[in-house]
Amino acid sequence: MKIFSVFYLVILSFISNKSVASHSKKVDITEVITKEEFSKYRDVGDFIDHSPKVTIVVKAEPDDIVEFGSDVVKSLTGSDCDRDGKMDSNAKCNAVYYKLWMKYER
Repeated sequence: MKIFSVFYLVILSFISNKSVASHSKKVDITEVITKEEFSKYRDVGDFIDHSPKVTIVVKAEPDDIVEFGSDVVKSLTGSDCDRDGKMDSNAKCNAVYYKLWMKYER
């Protein structure tokens, strides 16, 4: 029984390490967005508007809890400009657009 437990723990740690490694891998945006796709965007605003959207759950404000009750759920939706599955700030989206512009427009 002890051998089975050790084997199980080794397999579990291998799976979790592989999972963590796959989440930490950075995606190069120039491998995701082609020159043809990038040329369709008029400017950085158009790029941000047409980027995939991501919704996250955030902590409710005390005023929201008072108004809607303790079961209130608050969410934010934003753009995923670098296509990594996480919501990006405006500065991050500008940096991603600039990187694409430097590669394709020069």
